[in-house]
Amino acid sequence: MLPFDPIDEAARQWGERWGGVPAMHAATSLMRVQQLVIGRLDTILKPHDLSFARYEALVLLTFSSRGSLPLGKMGERLQVHPTSVTSIVQRLVAQDLVVRRQHPDDKRLVLAEITPAGRELVERATSDLVAADFGLDALGEPERASLSELLRPIRSVAGDF
Repeated sequence: MLPFDPIDEAARQWGERWGGVPAMHAATSLMRVQQLVIGRLDTILKPHDLSFARYEALVLLTFSSRGSLPLGKMGERLQVHPTSVTSIVQRLVAQDLVVRRQHPDDKRLVLAEITPAGRELVERATSDLVAADFGLDALGEPERASLSELLRPIRSVAGDF
């Protein structure tokens, strides 16, 4: 541990050269917290042999009414590039957590369908993530809700919804 906050120090030096210190400080803090949370989530999911991206894909399939979705729709909902969805699904297929099927009504579409093993793993992994407050245990419930609302306009302007 450093005896000082490196982001505060970077902001101090930044301010001696350029403007925009509050925005720089906030963006840098956000990026560092993102690294910390992803690291914590990866640690929680590692015993389940999952990355957070693969976990999200399994959850998405769990939420779907049939337990399956076209790969294109998965990419839209996960907000990732089609190549990333293909890679994620390939890893899940290799783990026997998902199977790939042809869409029954449109043979051009490929569906990813969660397996019973995938459903069981989602339950176990979710239990661990919930117990760890998704890596946000340093914040209380009101702060977590405030953080989500504080970040919503950035997501909205970016076109997330």
